[in-house]
Amino acid sequence: MSARRATNQSRRANILVNIAPNEAPMKRSALLIVILVVLVAVPGWGAALGTAAGSVIPSDVQQIITVDYRQLAASPTALALKAKVLPDNLKNLETALRGVGIDPDKDVDSLIFASYRTQDKGIVRIIGIAQGQFNRAKFVKNMRAKKIKPTKYHTSFLYPMGSGMEVTFLDESSMLFGEEAAVQASLDARDGQAESMASNSRMSDLVRSADAGAVWSVLDAAGTQNMMRSTLGEAAALADFDTVKKRLLGSTYTMDFTHGVKFDLSVLTSDSMTAATMSSLLRAGMLFKKMNAAGAEKQALENVTVDNDNEHLLVHFKTDDDKFQSLLQSPLFTAIAR
Repeated sequence: MSARRATNQSRRANILVNIAPNEAPMKRSALLIVILVVLVAVPGWGAALGTAAGSVIPSDVQQIITVDYRQLAASPTALALKAKVLPDNLKNLETALRGVGIDPDKDVDSLIFASYRTQDKGIVRIIGIAQGQFNRAKFVKNMRAKKIKPTKYHTSFLYPMGSGMEVTFLDESSMLFGEEAAVQASLDARDGQAESMASNSRMSDLVRSADAGAVWSVLDAAGTQNMMRSTLGEAAALADFDTVKKRLLGSTYTMDFTHGVKFDLSVLTSDSMTAATMSSLLRAGMLFKKMNAAGAEKQALENVTVDNDNEHLLVHFKTDDDKFQSLLQSPLFTAIAR
């Protein structure tokens, strides 16, 4: 497996952005959306959501983002984008994996991150799920050698990773990790002591529509509303967006780096009229930005198309690697990704 990944990519990140609402560390991502989704893109590399991974995601999930390390290793453009927008709080989770002997460059095929609200206080928590080929016996042996003892929660053994985080095996190819409270809440969902994502029909449907692609993410209604407000920018003031936003029910996006950069965003609305209204607003926002853009930024806007299909708002962005690299070096992108 290590042959698939170059050694000089050992610092690559676990995730690029997260736009969970009401979480300060994620604000940079909402601003990134203004640049790459008109400017339009919220990057993340993905893989299919396995059964074990899906079972531990609580019902009040806000966002799921995945990382496909094989996709990441194969794309210099993707690595360049990662270097610009990597959030430190999620990078720390990968560092924690290394601390317990899991080398993401050799052992991990994909990482999945989910943010969710607690049902009692509405606190936003984040969990990570690593999928790959793990040697559980070797892991346990290493923990014993370091005199690290696990604690038992339900039927699972939780090992400390440092900084208040825990890790546990879900099966031979999946590991759950995160802060202790987040891990325990996720295990409650898996073991039937709390509702899991299976009880959230809308988010489950969004996942099914998105995870057929190699790169994907899903957002709940609140995250989608925050994303669109940031994306519209000045255009949000042209209409009663606070009224329209209540009809934005969720969204999915996919991003591919196989031949250049391709991004597709689909926003689920309550009806075709809302989708058409949002399409018009977004076009107005693009026109406003084009008036003030130049160089690579203006060229990126020229490569964005906006449409609507029944109850869906659709945004598409496509460019080649060289033009996207130029966009990453533009003053506007640098200022926003800072």
